[in-house]
Amino acid sequence: MRLGLVFGGRSGEHDVSVVSARSVAAALDRTRFDVVPMAIDRAGRWADAETAESVLAGSGDRTDEVRRFQGSAAFDQRLLEGALDVVFPVLHGPYGEDGTIQGLFEMLDLPYVGSGVEASALCMDKAMAKRVIVQAGLPTPPWVELTVLQWAEEREEARARCLDLGLPLFVKPARLGSSVGISKVSELTALEAAVAKALELDAKVVVERGITGREIEVAVLGNERPRAAIPGEVVPGHDFYDYEDKYVDDACELLAPAPLESGQMERARELAVAAFSTLGCEGMARVDLFLDSASGAFLVNEVNTIPGFTSISMYPRLWDVSGLPYGQLLEQLVDLALERHHRRHGGRPGG
Repeated sequence: MRLGLVFGGRSGEHDVSVVSARSVAAALDRTRFDVVPMAIDRAGRWADAETAESVLAGSGDRTDEVRRFQGSAAFDQRLLEGALDVVFPVLHGPYGEDGTIQGLFEMLDLPYVGSGVEASALCMDKAMAKRVIVQAGLPTPPWVELTVLQWAEEREEARARCLDLGLPLFVKPARLGSSVGISKVSELTALEAAVAKALELDAKVVVERGITGREIEVAVLGNERPRAAIPGEVVPGHDFYDYEDKYVDDACELLAPAPLESGQMERARELAVAAFSTLGCEGMARVDLFLDSASGAFLVNEVNTIPGFTSISMYPRLWDVSGLPYGQLLEQLVDLALERHHRRHGGRPGG
């Protein structure tokens, strides 16, 4: 089976994507899969086959990698040649996790791993995802949505709505990943700068009430009958789990499994599956929850439709401790992609 492994991309998670793709390529069963590397540079250009192979193999330093990307094509023609049986996008953030490349695969009638266009776009937009989650009766921290226009023309009213949530607040660009542009607001005077920072990165911002508690992550797998792995926990090394904590300082601690009571484990898994299904996810997602210290309740933070796949990433680690090793997990994800594609065209029940 010829599997197109798409990695890199335009988002700030480009480097993480490359590392994830190397882990995926190393773990795939080569007696079943012929891996076809397909790399996208930071400008959105597709590398030629030789460059994609060398980047995936990790040959050369980062400067050399950037140089070799220059002059690449705007599109990889191999997608049009009918030479691929399935595509595995390992692209995080905008232009990879937001439904855009999924739409390309749909146009080309290619089976692909992960959620479809609608769910990918929905989960990428924190504000829209929250609306759907609340409509379904699932718990999530209270929030306020702000647009550039509202902040410019209705500043006082917007500030009042935010402050009514109570401090601390978290201010987030609505459609970015990796905690890019997120600020914690502990004093009233810090709100203006936090919103301005987020609006520099996105035209829509989510201002959310801060939750005092623990950050629990749950890996979900499946199409119409999804199931959840044993939950894990993120213990931030900073004031909160920000970009530097994730990728720069390596200060956070990832616990797999999370030190939870059995009843808490089940409640977390049930809520994660409910969020996954409510948002229309398929294949895989990592559902991030808060465990509120005051109430003991779980709240949905966000849903990541293409979680990290490095050797230490939480999604594969949680499935491993749940009894599903990395290589078998990848095979199941490909099988789910093929099953969904066949079901849409053949109409048989899903897995």
